[in-house]
Amino acid sequence: MSTPAPEPLLDPARLIARQQPVVLRGLVRDWPLVAKGLEGPETAVAYLKSFYTGTAVVGYSGPPEIAGRFFYNADMTAMNFTATRVKLDAFLDRMLATRDDPHAEALYVGSTDLDTYLPGFRAENDLALPPEAFGGATPLASIWIGNRTTAATHYDMSNNIACCLVGRRRFTLFPPDQVTNLYPGPLEPTPGGQVVSMVDLRAPDLDRYPRFAAALETAQVFDLEPGDVLVYPALWWHNVEALDAFNVLVNYWWNAAPRFLDTPMTTLLHGLLSLRDRPLTEKQAWRALFDHYVFGPADAAADHLPEAARGPLAPLDDLTARRLRAHLLQRLNR
Repeated sequence: MSTPAPEPLLDPARLIARQQPVVLRGLVRDWPLVAKGLEGPETAVAYLKSFYTGTAVVGYSGPPEIAGRFFYNADMTAMNFTATRVKLDAFLDRMLATRDDPHAEALYVGSTDLDTYLPGFRAENDLALPPEAFGGATPLASIWIGNRTTAATHYDMSNNIACCLVGRRRFTLFPPDQVTNLYPGPLEPTPGGQVVSMVDLRAPDLDRYPRFAAALETAQVFDLEPGDVLVYPALWWHNVEALDAFNVLVNYWWNAAPRFLDTPMTTLLHGLLSLRDRPLTEKQAWRALFDHYVFGPADAAADHLPEAARGPLAPLDDLTARRLRAHLLQRLNR
């Protein structure tokens, strides 16, 4: 039986419109770093070093007992790892020196801007797609490097194209509506800037987190080989496990929303301040108002009003967004 040809990644916006993760097997297998990685970690590291300018990056390290999972300490008073400014070349050497030790410390460089720290890398290793493919947005390209590490289940506010280049990675994804079943941790501090699930996917404690069993029924698991690409939408929860002693991933983040829009997390935090502790009947009434003004069609709340009377109900642009933000600051600074 012949193997189906990989689906071409020509239109990320079209793939994201499906609102489901999509794997594109072997899509970037011809990138030079993939070939270097197949030769061995030393060759891949030498290739990465050839682009490095010497600017310090943030390196994360955790003791062997965390088994690579960057999370909180036992009593949740701090993280179970440290983050320091390091020289990337020396940190890569540190990874190589311990790659054969099954009890090595966890070492990780996450979400590091390619163009800033490895200029020239994208000239040889890049999707090279126009902004139109991303709905007019300009994606941010980052590199992730580490040994056998695990990013605890979390979500991001941008769409993601994850390109597995060296080593294998396992992505376990959950749709956004599973948030309650995933038992989110504190809003802050967080291990990496986003809320993480309290459940250890490697050994779920279903006595403590019984609803996680329902989340597992929705889980989609993708094991990526070097050259494979995974595309998934914003706000999908994902646990990322690096399966080999040395791993490199490049990803592209983007969101087609206009830049003048605020992050919805600001709205959520204000909702905690203004709505969460009101009586249930009031919250249900406010839910109806939010459905009308926010979660329904963008023009539905104002289509019966004269254009001159629509105010903040009219479509936003950079100027009207700044006016609305100033009005909100006035209301908040009471």
